[in-house]
Amino acid sequence: MADRTAADGAGVIFDVDGTLLDTNYLHVLAWSAAFGDNGFRIETADIHRAIGLPSDSLVERLVQEQRPDLMEAHSDHFDRLRERYGVHAVTGAGDLLRRCAASGWTVVLSTSADKDDLDWMLPLIGADDVIAGTTTSGDVPHGKPHPDAMVTAMDAHGLAAERTLAVGDSVWDMRSARRAGIDCVGLTAGGISGPELQDAGAAEVHDDPAALLGRFRLSLLGVRAPQTQR
Repeated sequence: MADRTAADGAGVIFDVDGTLLDTNYLHVLAWSAAFGDNGFRIETADIHRAIGLPSDSLVERLVQEQRPDLMEAHSDHFDRLRERYGVHAVTGAGDLLRRCAASGWTVVLSTSADKDDLDWMLPLIGADDVIAGTTTSGDVPHGKPHPDAMVTAMDAHGLAAERTLAVGDSVWDMRSARRAGIDCVGLTAGGISGPELQDAGAAEVHDDPAALLGRFRLSLLGVRAPQTQR
């Protein structure tokens, strides 16, 4: 992982699930199985729209209870699904991170996943050498859409809100970023529509990392890039 702190306060905070890794629908299936095993019938569309929340918040939102057993069941189902079907990076994920780093941005990942999950996530993304650091669920008292995840990432790497951007695929990413005073770029790769992301606060929306990379110079990442401002 890159040993780097932003001397100029400029950074990009990337979500992981659904943004850099194509995991959202595996999570939907795992949650559906976990709920079904425990007598709950939850529509998969409702589960999908809750993906991006911390597990405890997702459970409380969907069943109005705190149920650690459901969280454990989801983890078991997800691990089996990941082993059976595999997980791959969203097209262009690693290349986008490298382009950001080459443009002077400090690259930070912020995920609602556990720290241990980084052991399999980071190799799939394939850009470990340009990632300055990560923030996981254990690092913050409140998960998305609370701004803690963004604020913690900024504080840890010397980032200034006015010089920081966030990139995510869920309405929870957008709301967390906006509440932290950060402009956010939305990606529809996770299955949430552009209008929904814009309604939640996205400053601009692209299909996936590859599409954003293709329009990099005209996007917020390119227009505000530290090296283009010198």
